[in-house]
Amino acid sequence: MYNVIDIFSGGGGFGLGFRQAGFKIRVALDVDRDAVRTYSANHVNTVVLQRDIREVSYEDLVKYGEADVLIGSPPCEPFTSANPNRMEDPADRLYLDPAGQLTLEFIRIVGELKPKIFVMENVAALAEEPLRSYIEREFRRVGYEVYFNVLHAEDYGVPSRRRRVFVSNVEIKPPKTRIITVREALRDLPPPDSGLVPNHDTVTISMKKQYRIARLRPGEALMKYRGATGFYENYIRLRWDEVAPTVMGTRRFVHPEEHRVLTVREQARLMGYPDSYTFFGSKDSQYNQVGESVPPPLAYAIALEIRKYIDEKDYRHG
Repeated sequence: MYNVIDIFSGGGGFGLGFRQAGFKIRVALDVDRDAVRTYSANHVNTVVLQRDIREVSYEDLVKYGEADVLIGSPPCEPFTSANPNRMEDPADRLYLDPAGQLTLEFIRIVGELKPKIFVMENVAALAEEPLRSYIEREFRRVGYEVYFNVLHAEDYGVPSRRRRVFVSNVEIKPPKTRIITVREALRDLPPPDSGLVPNHDTVTISMKKQYRIARLRPGEALMKYRGATGFYENYIRLRWDEVAPTVMGTRRFVHPEEHRVLTVREQARLMGYPDSYTFFGSKDSQYNQVGESVPPPLAYAIALEIRKYIDEKDYRHG
């Protein structure tokens, strides 16, 4: 069994996929209290630390065991076009934005731990110039050449669209699986507030918003908000027989037929989480943990490729 350290671990979707693929998550680390509670509750054999990565050293992590693989998802807000306050200069997003600098902290930890393989998830903008060159340069400084593996979650059994880059020292090309629609993802859930599955409580909305939601047709959005490069839709009524749009922490979806917002559990299903996976914190925090995570089926597909690579490498050098 190979060991994993999971930093910027969030609620644990990335870690869940690796655990399902047979890896042992030795230690996970995140600064958010609610995310740490969620990770701890769902990964009972993992040491979960609530720490600021900027205050964490090599010694803080390796005392829980050596890492074969390092995974993590530094904040994407400095780089995503959905952020209207994103810095104009790409270099500033990485080197001056305090949240962007956390990507450099991931690279620092890679240099200190020297894992066999690392995988850093973020928005696909990191694979575009000039950010790509900056990232390559920083990884070279700690001794690694990198691949920018751009993957679409919907190609790996996730019922929602998600285009992300997985920066790694190995090429990652998992075999694609079949498409799963909203209907298949949600069809067997009990009614909200039934108490039969966790995080499946109705969201309270104003009468005015409820009236407007009732008039939405499939595919229509209640509102739009400005991002850095255009407008993004929110409160979108889903279509039964399509893949859902990208799940985000702040994005809410409307049920394909019922005049209500999807529950946290329903949005978690659109990310491929099992119903046994429980989220903690306020409802907004729960939505954020779901929307800001790596979908477990995609993480699982990546983990299988990583395991295959390590197996082959160890065999060749055995």
